[in-house]
Amino acid sequence: MPDKDELNVLDVYHGKGLIWKSIINQSSKKINVLGIDEKGYDGIIQLKGDNVKFLKHIDLSMYDIIDLDAYGIPFKQLETIFNNHTLKKETTFFITFIQQYHGALQYKLLNYYGYSSKMIKKIPTLFYKNGFDKFKNYLAFKNIKSIKYYRINNKYYATFKINSCKN
Repeated sequence: MPDKDELNVLDVYHGKGLIWKSIINQSSKKINVLGIDEKGYDGIIQLKGDNVKFLKHIDLSMYDIIDLDAYGIPFKQLETIFNNHTLKKETTFFITFIQQYHGALQYKLLNYYGYSSKMIKKIPTLFYKNGFDKFKNYLAFKNIKSIKYYRINNKYYATFKINSCKN
């Protein structure tokens, strides 16, 4: 958590807000949460709808933390956030990366490696191996210098800070 007495959190996959409600109850910090999801939790401000559409237009400069706890890979959301000119340096990210077995990776993520969509379509499982390693390298392409993570089964839980706002 950032070293501030008051934190603003953008919880992109908000659900019922149980994780942040628990953190708020256990923390001595004042934590303000804005959730984006089709569901919501009473007491936490929420936006209902497509989170990518919100992320294109929301002012990210007010957030200290952006939480991307997707059931899957939050690549599309990260691409949108990294292209939002209001993203500030030192924003902390919490992400969950889940790739079932050798499940699909987004073509655009693989395009960073020079793999064409035609190549991926021809032999998809060849390109889907080591998904989290490819994802970490994608973050390096985006100028993320350090990522901390741990793995439980097929789920990776990671945190990193924005070093600069390189698109």
